[in-house]
Amino acid sequence: MPTTTVRWIGGRTFVGTDSRNHSVVLSGDQPPRGVSPSEMLLVALSACSAYDVVAILAKKRLALTFLEVTASGDRPSEPPWPYESIHVHYKLAGSGLTDKAVSAAIELSEKTYCSVAATVRGVAQVTTSFEIVGAVD
Repeated sequence: MPTTTVRWIGGRTFVGTDSRNHSVVLSGDQPPRGVSPSEMLLVALSACSAYDVVAILAKKRLALTFLEVTASGDRPSEPPWPYESIHVHYKLAGSGLTDKAVSAAIELSEKTYCSVAATVRGVAQVTTSFEIVGAVD
């Protein structure tokens, strides 16, 4: 079972560590000294899906050369500020990429493989979009 630890390091700043001893700084300080916990959820969703999309396109023998995933969310102004909607946008480049292949990879990630998407589904409305761009240096 995955286990994480969050250690307070002063003010409103914390260090989160995963079960493999990788760390991230989280903060609610102004100015922030780390990622806010609520934005970390967006990072987690983006990373989880990106991992899946890379693996799915590789299985389809499509040569991905660039992937950038951006997530944005809408939250109410009152506590506890849950995300009501999240939009995930994928920007990809590579040889042989088609709208059909990319769309299928994103859908498989969102609906079948991404544990973060499965966790937020039903709480927040998650929408996606993508664009296939030319060569990226």
